[in-house]
Amino acid sequence: MPFLSLYFFAVAVLILLGCTPPGRPPTPGERSAATARGNGDVAMVSADSQDAADEDKLARLWQSRTQEGPLPDYPLGPGDVLEIAAPPMVELQNYTVRISGEGTISLPLIGIVRAGGMNEATLSEEIRRRLEATYVRDPQVHIFVREYRSRQVAVVGAVEKPGLYSLASGADTIWDMIAQAGGMTEQAALRIHFIPAEPVDKEQAKQLASTLPVALGSPDPSSLIIRRTDPIVLDLSNATRGGSQLALALPVRPGDLILVPGNGEVLVEGWVKKPGSYKITARMTVIGAVAAAEGPIFAADTSVVSLIRTGKDGERIFLSTDLEKIKHGESPDVPVQDGDVIEVPYATT
Repeated sequence: MPFLSLYFFAVAVLILLGCTPPGRPPTPGERSAATARGNGDVAMVSADSQDAADEDKLARLWQSRTQEGPLPDYPLGPGDVLEIAAPPMVELQNYTVRISGEGTISLPLIGIVRAGGMNEATLSEEIRRRLEATYVRDPQVHIFVREYRSRQVAVVGAVEKPGLYSLASGADTIWDMIAQAGGMTEQAALRIHFIPAEPVDKEQAKQLASTLPVALGSPDPSSLIIRRTDPIVLDLSNATRGGSQLALALPVRPGDLILVPGNGEVLVEGWVKKPGSYKITARMTVIGAVAAAEGPIFAADTSVVSLIRTGKDGERIFLSTDLEKIKHGESPDVPVQDGDVIEVPYATT
């Protein structure tokens, strides 16, 4: 796919998601910090329900994709480039052809052949059958796929080489595709937005198919098409607990979109030496953000530092943290994300 097509596709996805990539749900550490009692913390007006919804979607997707068992070869589809050899037919010696948008190829001697939906073995047999019926007894037909365009996954955002990448097999995972894209950059946030290609009804498929790049569709556009849905947010900051590692091992399918957002900035306000916006570095937390602002100044109340975040649906999420308890290991620190606001208040007593 041309670069501009990929660019506009990614922009369209972001528009469908509300113009900016949504923030991830609170981590388990954030939730425990928000709901702790007797240590000065206050409750968070949180997106726990969205977090649970993401986990439920991921669990169902994991179950459906891992229970499929070993997949056969992906079927051929529009845009795939084939190299066909059928000795001793001179007309079909290393003959190169691209599958049309209708899923067909045109070959010398035998004319139009439907290739979409077949794998290499079934297409070879169909060509062999037609040649044997008219031209030569028991011909040997060999097909080599030079370029796959119908089994691609989009990897965009803060990766080294954003683009479309072909699946080698049904066992390829989210992490495999990110690795094909050169891995995540230093500016990448510790989360991934994953939009799986899912089945939709026939009428919706007809409406959406015309707006999607051919390479992201399938021979039957109703089978795999990107729905207008929120992404599943994979939080990498809790990878040490194994949850994210499991999610990254999720098998991917043609038409999936993997979006790696950038770190962005956090705003630190109130009684700190240098209030302002600061670039989020890898694994930056509330303590780190306050340190970037050169720390609290006299009269700051570090026991009720507020973190304000905008949730997926535009709701305001509030969390109160105690910096001294975090420093002494009595409360968990909280990772920050793009758009967070940290307020260090004045001590009233």
